[in-house]
Amino acid sequence: MNNFLKEFKDRGYYYQCTNELELSALLNKESIHAYIGFDSTAPSLHVGSLLQIMCLRLLQKHGHRPIVLMGGGTTRIGDPSGKEETRKILSEKQIESNINNIKKVFKIFLKTNNEKLKPIFVNNYKWLSKLNYINFLRDIGKHFTINKMLTFDSVKLRLEREQSLSYMEFNYMILQAYDFYELNKSNKCKLQIGGSDQWGNIVNGVELIKREAGNHVFGLTTPLITLASGTKMGKTEKGAIWLNKDLLSPYDYWQFWRNTDDRDVLKFLKMFTDLTLEEINQVKDKNINELKILLANKTTEMLHGKKEAEKSDKLAKNIFKENSSGESLPGIKVNNDILSKNIVEVISHVNKDVSKSEIRRLIKSKAVKIDNQSIKDEKYIINQSLFSERGFIKLSIGKKKHFKITN
Repeated sequence: MNNFLKEFKDRGYYYQCTNELELSALLNKESIHAYIGFDSTAPSLHVGSLLQIMCLRLLQKHGHRPIVLMGGGTTRIGDPSGKEETRKILSEKQIESNINNIKKVFKIFLKTNNEKLKPIFVNNYKWLSKLNYINFLRDIGKHFTINKMLTFDSVKLRLEREQSLSYMEFNYMILQAYDFYELNKSNKCKLQIGGSDQWGNIVNGVELIKREAGNHVFGLTTPLITLASGTKMGKTEKGAIWLNKDLLSPYDYWQFWRNTDDRDVLKFLKMFTDLTLEEINQVKDKNINELKILLANKTTEMLHGKKEAEKSDKLAKNIFKENSSGESLPGIKVNNDILSKNIVEVISHVNKDVSKSEIRRLIKSKAVKIDNQSIKDEKYIINQSLFSERGFIKLSIGKKKHFKITN
């Protein structure tokens, strides 16, 4: 088996391939161009996109050139895969701004001095905006049957739930197939990688290229990652775990990985760090908290640099000391109208992934503290005078969650 595909499997990235044996032979024979598409619906990607980024990083490591397709065109349509409702339509200015922000992350993960392996950034708006509708229907639309399109999960699931699916979204799979066709024509792209929910769209592209251009290309998919708790990767009640520094601090990013479920740690060390599989095997029997810190340090170092990872590690150690002031924590501004409510409401506002019943239970067990002093009454209201000396208070919820509250 080809070395890239072997490591792709060993790290847990592999789900499906259109023709694994032929792809393996191709990768052994030559350096290829491969792409993954990313829509630009937000000013940053979140951790849910990290697996795809790691796939491009691995591809680059094995001597192949990654193409990052920024969906400036398809973002205007909306991918129905995994969605329960029609995507909000963004302005052209917003999409362009999002693309510029998202590129920053790829320039970190795919940085290389090898000119032949530097990522190629393309925006599908470049060709999708120029399509003539009549010509497109005649030349490309003829290869797609409604019968088959209705069998794909992205369409079928929405219809089964009796949720509306606009004709605009229904066209998404044809446009994605056309992206692959365009990249094969202009960049000699021979492989598309995507999540398993993109399988139908990828296969459409493989077949379109074969019919329209007579070229043989491949599709490769990754599993959809869910946490051991059952929740979707990258999403929390508190919000998305963003990859851009201006939306999520390096410390909060570090904490996300430090709080990984015990059952996910070894899996995530394989998926989201550059540690070799041999190195992971050597440390796998270490104390689980040591492994979590290793995971947090390596993932944070990859995105934010070694200094920020070390700083976050040190900050966490200081915060978790019994009597730390919390001064070095990132500040969270809470308005006076929230602070004037009882402690249960304040905690619920600051940390949305803890239920009010859980907050009350923590108060009863003396696990909620302000400036290291236990709060015993769930009707307790924070005295504004506590802010006068330092301009902040330290709010602790259990042993692991600490917040620096400013007003």
